[in-house]
Amino acid sequence: MSEQAVKTKSGKKEFVGLVKSDKMEKTIVVSIETLTLHPLYKKYVKRTKKVKAHDEKNEAKPGDRVRVIECRPISKEKCWKLVEIIERAR
Repeated sequence: MSEQAVKTKSGKKEFVGLVKSDKMEKTIVVSIETLTLHPLYKKYVKRTKKVKAHDEKNEAKPGDRVRVIECRPISKEKCWKLVEIIERAR
């Protein structure tokens, strides 16, 4: 399932994605899929990017569908924050 970036009232980007890893302390890796139109072939292509997000309570597990929002840089690669867990993995 692909999700588009949603701008919040504060102007920050918000994405929905799948948790791929939770092996770090208070950090999760979220895979975000988007559909983009290919400029020449006019076909939608699935693009995936991975972002590191801050999970304060270590509650997200691999396979969970989560919502992440932009925030100030917390570390070198981590500038997203976990907002909510939409759906738990089975």
